[in-house]
Amino acid sequence: MTAVAPGAALYLDTSCLLKLFFREPETRAVAELLATEERVLVSELGRLEAETQLRARLHGGLLSRAQHRRLLAELTRTLTLEPFSLIAFPVDGFERARALTVRTKAHCRTLDMLHMAVMDSVGLTRIFTNDLAQANVARALGFTVTTPL
Repeated sequence: MTAVAPGAALYLDTSCLLKLFFREPETRAVAELLATEERVLVSELGRLEAETQLRARLHGGLLSRAQHRRLLAELTRTLTLEPFSLIAFPVDGFERARALTVRTKAHCRTLDMLHMAVMDSVGLTRIFTNDLAQANVARALGFTVTTPL
């Protein structure tokens, strides 16, 4: 993977990505901030999490099959448009996550630490998240955090 110039791109966590597809209090703030960014990176991990959330809403009766199909297609299309770029999960992602976990006393979910590992693997320093535990860990690791709150 190619390293990204520090500060040149913003990593978009799933907690903010989903706000582009579901009307929530933070949706407008997320859309406005993303409109100012030149490059927004979403990992395959984030895409998988978003797809899983869409499936959960389908199986929970919150989406019809037609709505689910439309949102999946919209997610796929969105990730091909500027300023978005989809990045692969690193081969050494689990080892990176373990190493990052040791560097901080702050705690977050395993998936959130895996997002930190993706960022670390490509040299990203900025994250946009709505997850406060993830934001605390990111700050403890020296990342710049933006939240829509």
